[in-house]
Amino acid sequence: MEEKRLAGLEPKLVFDYFEQLCAIPHGSHNTKAISDFLVSFAQEQGIRCIQDESNNIILFAPGTCGLEDHEPVVLQGHMDMVCEKDADCPLNMDTDGLDLAHDSTSVFARGTTLGGDDGIAVAYAMALIADKTIPHPPLEVIVTVDEEVGMLGANDIDVSMVKGRKMINLDSEDEGVFTVSCAGGARATLSLKVERKMVYGPCIRLSVDGLQGGHSGAEIHKNRANANKVMGEFMSRILKLMPLCLTSFSGGSKDNAIPRSCQANLVAMGIGLERINAIAEELQAEIREKYDEPEATVQAFDVDALGGNSLTTEDTARAVALLCAVPNGVQSYSADIPGLVQTSLNLGIAKLGEQFSVTFSVRSSVNQEKEELLQKLRELCQFYDGSYSQMGEYPAWEYRKDSPLRDTMVKIYTQMYGQEPQVLAIHAGLECGLLGDKLPGLDCVSIGPQMHDIHTSREKLEIASTERVWNYLCAVLKEL
Repeated sequence: MEEKRLAGLEPKLVFDYFEQLCAIPHGSHNTKAISDFLVSFAQEQGIRCIQDESNNIILFAPGTCGLEDHEPVVLQGHMDMVCEKDADCPLNMDTDGLDLAHDSTSVFARGTTLGGDDGIAVAYAMALIADKTIPHPPLEVIVTVDEEVGMLGANDIDVSMVKGRKMINLDSEDEGVFTVSCAGGARATLSLKVERKMVYGPCIRLSVDGLQGGHSGAEIHKNRANANKVMGEFMSRILKLMPLCLTSFSGGSKDNAIPRSCQANLVAMGIGLERINAIAEELQAEIREKYDEPEATVQAFDVDALGGNSLTTEDTARAVALLCAVPNGVQSYSADIPGLVQTSLNLGIAKLGEQFSVTFSVRSSVNQEKEELLQKLRELCQFYDGSYSQMGEYPAWEYRKDSPLRDTMVKIYTQMYGQEPQVLAIHAGLECGLLGDKLPGLDCVSIGPQMHDIHTSREKLEIASTERVWNYLCAVLKEL
């Protein structure tokens, strides 16, 4: 029997379930196995479970310790994770479990994302259901799929059988911060039809690497460079000196993750590699100075080939022009809440296949601004003779002035820790808006333990924070 990596950590039952979840591959669009695992868990616990065609799960657990007749409380999180890994990591995240480890302070996965966002929510809920000694009212646990790729599960799920109207969302990453409102968003893709032909000439590979990356909602304002935009500028500067024929292009893999690296292969005709690397050095220095990117690298390398099946010079120039023209990053800040990003977009994916395409995560807490930004992308796409598609649109979660749940949770937090929590609106997207539309009158607060660098291979989950939030969650449920 394989040794448990998280044995000895507290709360024991939470980390035990978290480790079991991490052993099951559960990236977005790959959730059947973990969904079935939750069905098996429900059967073992003897509780009602609903699994829909999308693999969303709803668990119904009775109340305990004389709280059986209380109003149900909804616990909510998502089962999918962002799958990012280091270049030298041998794991196949479609088929392999995570290589868990801890340093007595934090839990992490070697070489990959950890999926604390949002596996810890599922682990909390499972532990609450399994431990019959913990006082709590009836629980209705909603665990959705594909949150990380546009909240597709929350959009599809039927929650008409859910009776609770107090919901604790467990998809936040900052302990002591209560989220009570969030931005709405959408996923937009612009695609250019391109023509390929055999082109002969010196081949080079362009590389942008070493950027910090991060979450496109929570960290979009942190002055981090976008590898796709940097590559667009790199190629644009080269194009001013000679024509290029693009052979391959790959930057980023998730629309909601700021891309850390971008690679492009092309046939270059005109100037030598030495001149291109001079451009690279100049751009690299500019990126390190302009952004918080001390490890940024911009380089060019020879490729052992004399040509390839490449785009025409015209299509290459059009693709580069599109990369340079599209907006990226923070577009506006809130006039009511100092420092809160109001509207942004992230060029998370750029790739060359049968078409050249760029995909954005667009967010705004003001629906009109979101629509205006999406319209701007449509117009840019039309200008460059491309095609536009959009999916995963979700509404903003609007602030509720009268919130008995928030008041109760703030009171208990203050009693336990001697200080009030921060009550904030955030720019990142949460499923509360979609579920609130389906559950009229929903009173909701989002909390979670302290995590760092989510959506990157540096992701960490603080152990002590996980225990504190667990104790706090148990206290809140006892009160409710």
